[in-house]
Amino acid sequence: MKPSFEVVEPSFGSSFYYSKYVENANNMAHLWHYHPEIEMVFVNGGAGKRQIGSHVSYYTEGDLILIGSNLPHCGFTDTNTGNKNETVIQMKPDFLGDIFLGLQEIKGIHELFDKAKAGIAFGSETMRAVGDSIEMMDDQSPFERLLTLLSVLKELEHAKDYKILNADGFSMEMQVQDNDRINMIFNYVKDHFQEQISLQHVAEMSSMTVPSFCRYFKKITKKTFTHFVNEYRVVHASKLLAEKPISIANISYESGFNNFSHFNKLFKEFTGKSASEYRHELKSLIK
Repeated sequence: MKPSFEVVEPSFGSSFYYSKYVENANNMAHLWHYHPEIEMVFVNGGAGKRQIGSHVSYYTEGDLILIGSNLPHCGFTDTNTGNKNETVIQMKPDFLGDIFLGLQEIKGIHELFDKAKAGIAFGSETMRAVGDSIEMMDDQSPFERLLTLLSVLKELEHAKDYKILNADGFSMEMQVQDNDRINMIFNYVKDHFQEQISLQHVAEMSSMTVPSFCRYFKKITKKTFTHFVNEYRVVHASKLLAEKPISIANISYESGFNNFSHFNKLFKEFTGKSASEYRHELKSLIK
């Protein structure tokens, strides 16, 4: 039930890994996995679900993400995403070398990598600024790719339209025992969110009493377990609203909610709009 460890080999003749996938061809997308490399993902168009650490959300009109070292993640693209391409760049935190990272001109990139420990999602303005450069790297020589990557990282360093995905102080780089336990919990929610989830059962799985488990989960993720489960369900409902022309009542049920009014209340609480308003705004994505 742990996230799988992904072994990343640099692209031939390069100090980092680069791959460009057409549409939904990235077969790692649905797996809950981690690696010591920092990962940049650019999804050109489309909409989909992402889970990075304890953060779960739904993106529209493409995605640009920077994921820190050993931060478990899954998502981004699947058969319903509707994106043109997905580009993945993976680099060791010290791939530039400690001396190079210590230069004044590179100091901001080092700080960017530090922020990425909690996961960063960039907005449409930054995607427009760097998207073409990221995809253009596919046809470049290793040296040209490195120069382009440095240029892209400098753009990200100065970006204003970004969001830190996990709460301040959140880190998945914990003790081995904690890491195994929290990953077991995340996987359980991922596999069972459409069913009724018993807090007592999850606490027992974690070898804790319910009060101890609640304190533990809040300390690690900066959110309550109930909030995390409801957030996961609402994000899944958001995905179904964009991808499936079925009734909102059925979407509520398929997302693990047994009470329709409770679903409506939570959906508005998490997204700021009702499910019908959300679907209306995403009408073009269903076509």
